[in-house]
Amino acid sequence: MMIRNTALAALLATLTLGMAACEKQGPAERVGEKLDHAVDTVKNGGEEPVGDKLEDAAHDVKDGVKDAADELKKN
Repeated sequence: MMIRNTALAALLATLTLGMAACEKQGPAERVGEKLDHAVDTVKNGGEEPVGDKLEDAAHDVKDGVKDAADELKKN
């Protein structure tokens, strides 16, 4: 169980750092990702793919870190 939690934490950290390094997406990229997500959802019988759930969690972590850093800059 501990190895699983450690691996998940490492994966989330890697995804967060990788996403932080990315530039903003253009409108065509956003539409393409939404289309890919819709196709994956249909393939999975209406359930959201596990990879997307992890990606959503990584986005949440990234946003939380950014908010915390912004708050620290204010003080």
